[in-house]
Amino acid sequence: MELTPTSLASALGLPPPTDEQAAVIAAPARPALVVAGAGAGKTETMAARVVWLVATGEVLPEQVLGLTFTRKAAQQLGARVRSRLRRLAGSRLLDEMDPSGARRIAVLAGEPTIATYHAYAGRLVGEHALRLPAEPAARLLGETASWQLAHRVVTSWADDLDVDLVPATVTQRLLALAGELGEHLVHPEAVRTHAEALVAILAGAPPGKRQRAEPSQTYKRWMDAQRQRAALLPLVEAFGARKRAERAVDFADQLTIAAKLAADHPEVGAAERATYRAVLLDEYQDTGHAQRVLLRALFGTMPGEPVRAEGPAVTAVGDPNQSIYGWRGASAGNLARFRTDFPGPSGAPAEEYGLLTSFRNPPEVLTLANAASAPLRAVPGAVGVGELRAGPGAGAGDVRVALLSDVAAEIAWMADAIAAQWASADDAPPTSAVLVRRRADMDPIAAALRARGLPVEVVGLGGLLDTPEVRDLVSVLRLVADPLAGPAAARLLTGARWRLGVADLAALWQRAREIVPGEPAPRGPLSAAELAVGALPGEQAEQAGLVDALDDPGEPERYSPAGHERITRLARELSWLRARASAPLTDLVADAERMLLLDAETAARPGPVGRAHLDAFADVVADFATGAEVATLPALLDFLETAEKAEDGLTPGEVEVAPDRVQVLTVHAAKGLEWEVVAVPHLVTQVFPGRRISGSWLTNPVELPVALRGDAHDLPVLDLPADGDRKQLEDALKEHSEALDERRLAEERRLFYVALTRSERVLLASGHRWGAAGERPREPSEFLVEVAAAHPAEHWAEAPADGEVNPATLDQPTASWPVDPLGLRSPAVHAGAELVRAAVRELEERRTARAEPGAQLELMAGSEEPPEPPDDEDEPADPGAGPRTSTCCSPSGPPRGPGRQWRCRRSSR
Repeated sequence: MELTPTSLASALGLPPPTDEQAAVIAAPARPALVVAGAGAGKTETMAARVVWLVATGEVLPEQVLGLTFTRKAAQQLGARVRSRLRRLAGSRLLDEMDPSGARRIAVLAGEPTIATYHAYAGRLVGEHALRLPAEPAARLLGETASWQLAHRVVTSWADDLDVDLVPATVTQRLLALAGELGEHLVHPEAVRTHAEALVAILAGAPPGKRQRAEPSQTYKRWMDAQRQRAALLPLVEAFGARKRAERAVDFADQLTIAAKLAADHPEVGAAERATYRAVLLDEYQDTGHAQRVLLRALFGTMPGEPVRAEGPAVTAVGDPNQSIYGWRGASAGNLARFRTDFPGPSGAPAEEYGLLTSFRNPPEVLTLANAASAPLRAVPGAVGVGELRAGPGAGAGDVRVALLSDVAAEIAWMADAIAAQWASADDAPPTSAVLVRRRADMDPIAAALRARGLPVEVVGLGGLLDTPEVRDLVSVLRLVADPLAGPAAARLLTGARWRLGVADLAALWQRAREIVPGEPAPRGPLSAAELAVGALPGEQAEQAGLVDALDDPGEPERYSPAGHERITRLARELSWLRARASAPLTDLVADAERMLLLDAETAARPGPVGRAHLDAFADVVADFATGAEVATLPALLDFLETAEKAEDGLTPGEVEVAPDRVQVLTVHAAKGLEWEVVAVPHLVTQVFPGRRISGSWLTNPVELPVALRGDAHDLPVLDLPADGDRKQLEDALKEHSEALDERRLAEERRLFYVALTRSERVLLASGHRWGAAGERPREPSEFLVEVAAAHPAEHWAEAPADGEVNPATLDQPTASWPVDPLGLRSPAVHAGAELVRAAVRELEERRTARAEPGAQLELMAGSEEPPEPPDDEDEPADPGAGPRTSTCCSPSGPPRGPGRQWRCRRSSR
């Protein structure tokens, strides 16, 4: 039989591919570039491409290598490929293709390799690093561990350092510059030479006509940035030496070593090409220079080398319009250069295919996406990407646009629109997301959605350490290690579980001050011995914090009844945890999690989120305990404190699209996901597109000069006039800076394109005139204007008159504290909890009635002490104390009374 992509899909019981997909699937076994638009089914097409090559006998399953960026994407691609290969092995198609059965045996026995780019580079380093030589078994440093090591280099630096910055800032700049050097394979000496040459040109240029003798402040900043970059280089070199001494590498080092191995040792590439005959490169537009050099040296053709007649079938898949990671080294130009980096057997550029049928977005959304990407597609030298078109049977979409008078009105309009979609849903509510450009905008949006009774999940706010359950867990650990950790104690006491009021908190703090009274004022002159003792730091001084007051709260009359009960209960639990402080870190964290009832609370969450963040934090603790030199609780807390500076609070646990809540997240975090309802708010100037923050290499010392970057041919060129005066140099530098800013705006446009193409049905685009602060109104961004040109706006507020005052500055915000964590659900939850308590009491009464005479007396006589009654039982309602909690206790676990331990189950919220 004649095998076609359609007949192959039919034999495997899969939907038939489109003509575009069929062309990619059945492409000859040689290099090919696939430009896949958003929602074009690239993962399914890549999996079908592998099955085609295996079914036709071009490759064996174990000769397939697939690379992508994230572990989640690698798992998805791997699962799809393996599933299709299992279908192939179980079909009759292989009998018709190869009656001998050898091909079926090969399909059943073989296993493809699907990994991330970094994991693949790590494997190469482990197998071939001694060729350089480098350390093959080096310890891999995460971002936080790298920050700690770099900070030790900075704080122990003995030589002069010509920078006026605090050590933490110097550490951040050191890491950023070291990462740039590694990403672009640049030696520090090249940076030093470039900086000295540019400073010499700028400093030696004479003033232009009608210019002052003193250079302008901008001109001085240009020179200062080059000097600071050169001043950081000795630290960068010392950081590299320290890593080598400690046999450690970071992710940038891993890629750098792998790229050097592939480029300098052809035998490494020969071994990889002999192993893999089909290579899939996913999200190729997000690769950086080092990754390009690595992959080209292994599977492509290096400059000046002859084209290999029998190279592997390399298929790169990407979308230049979704290249949104330029800030971390990605270069969309790699996609355009793929065809010459991986030429065909004859030396001609690799063939190019397109997947432009979107199976995700309705026509109305695709019209906006095509308009947003039009300027990107028109850039000279860009990959030839056509317009996206809707798939067969695509339903109509709903696009709504508004420009409101102020940000509060905009958020209310957006929240009402999402709430209306939920209210009109016949069955399950639609998957919904609000995509923001800045994390600072998440909180008010989430509050507005909750006010309308919608369940909300804020994804990635400040990183893993700022998710509420993890922050509570870390606060408890801080109190175990440091009784003076006041902010951690205040968080727990005023948090969702304990909800201590202002009066009780003030009384507790007053008790802490009473525990260690101030020293009496000295009388007369002090002796030499007294002066010496007073100069000693800390030994004779005693301090007390809220934890000390928890252990010794004083008379109950100081507090409200509910407040005193909660204070003493928290003190018992903290005392039990302190007794466990010497346990392994993983066990201690698990104990703290159970003590806070976080395990039960997160397990009760609807949907797939559940324990995602707690599990991610447990992995962080386990990795630290395994790799740390001293795995103690203080060391862990120091590591976590560093993580907040180095990684914005670590990375949140991966969260899938949730069908039962509205998710609020950044556009960057939304890439690869899709929702039925998507809102893109705050499309105003200086927000989306965002303003330039760090500047270009001319003013930012941690960025490499364009001339030294691996993707320099994709960037604006700095052309300084020979023997020019200061005025001519200024004009050339300003023109270069403006060209770089235009490139930044192109990155923002790609980000907007990604935001638009997340919507499956409904798209809400909005902006505002007045922000939450400031005296000047904002203008709608060019993105919102483009959207409004295609879809008339429901509201379009007029520009405020001159002298008009921002209404947000006239209203004083108010709030109740402590906040009821249940919000509007509080009455219903408390009613349900009371029903459970009543059922428990009824059950106990029935058991007592059925018990034999004397059984309860015998049970009490055999116990050391009577069991405590359930907490809060028969306690009068205290509206200011928060939700009541019922507790059932049994022996073992955290203590519930002096000298005895109890295992407790609570039902609260």
